[in-house]
Amino acid sequence: MSLESLGWGLDLANAFSILLTQLSPSLVPGRVVRQERGLLTLQTAERTVLARPSGRILHHAHGAEALPTIGDWVALQLPPGDGEALLHAVIPRRGVLMRREAGHEHAGQPIAANLDVVFLVTGLDGNFNPRRIERALTLAWNSGATPVVVLSKADLEPEVATRVLEVQELSPGVTVLALSTLMGEGIEEVRAQLPAGKTGALLGSSGVGKSTLVNHLLGESRLATQAVSAEGDRGRHTTTHRELFVLPHGGLLIDGPGMRELGLWGEDEGLGHAFADILALADGCRFRDCTHHNEPGCAVLAALETGELSRERLDSYEKLRREQAWQARQSSPAAQREQRRHERTLTQMGWERSRAKRRGD
Repeated sequence: MSLESLGWGLDLANAFSILLTQLSPSLVPGRVVRQERGLLTLQTAERTVLARPSGRILHHAHGAEALPTIGDWVALQLPPGDGEALLHAVIPRRGVLMRREAGHEHAGQPIAANLDVVFLVTGLDGNFNPRRIERALTLAWNSGATPVVVLSKADLEPEVATRVLEVQELSPGVTVLALSTLMGEGIEEVRAQLPAGKTGALLGSSGVGKSTLVNHLLGESRLATQAVSAEGDRGRHTTTHRELFVLPHGGLLIDGPGMRELGLWGEDEGLGHAFADILALADGCRFRDCTHHNEPGCAVLAALETGELSRERLDSYEKLRREQAWQARQSSPAAQREQRRHERTLTQMGWERSRAKRRGD
């Protein structure tokens, strides 16, 4: 397989050449094409290999976001035989799709790197939730990729056109596609959003049809699928790993496990993109620091009164803005130092209890 078929280009070649001047000239480039429970599979121009990060990468990583993830381009040392390759460096990314790691206030979880498109897949069944779409749009814009909303299971919704218009209103300028894999509708429209050499990723909860869509785009049943549970329309976690697929037309698509939680992580640029309409209204407020609560001359409140802006959308924006500010405080160097101090204290307490137990105290 050629590197070009995996998305390799002149910018990556130049960045790799710079890395070689700092590391060993015997290293070769490769892309992470599969990730499962910490195990990485890399594709080089020569072969497919399992790989593990070097001590250098682990030592210098300031968090999970600095470690290699699916979609990353890396510099690695190929083994002489069938052993594991050693991954020495991550080639600088164009961007990375991140979320706050579930259950951790101070940690971000990379979902996929070097994306051109993020397909936000939501089912037109019990899964449909405009507020969740707004949250997913914020994450997608933060990655540096272009979001595309895919409304799957369109055959279950009698008012598909109305749903499409509803989503278009809360995602100005974003492409919104209706998809029914059962009826074979919308598949070519999705394919057209991912030209040859470009990389996309599917983001959505379990049961919305991501793996089914991949199978249709591949033209074969490569991924296992399951029916959605009748209780609460909840999907089952069929996919347990992340994998990059080369589609027949040359586009590249990453699929992974469904995600129920989409905690914000990263800068607030994505929030500005996802709620560009509210920020545009805010430019017309009398006061620059307007909170849009009770100030005179507030253009946002005026839009609420006329119906130009819905209360639900404004509430969603303010909720995500508070969450973004909280997350920024939690991920600050000072907060992370405090977290490490707290963890060391807990560890020390554990050691003391263990020693006391051994002494019979």
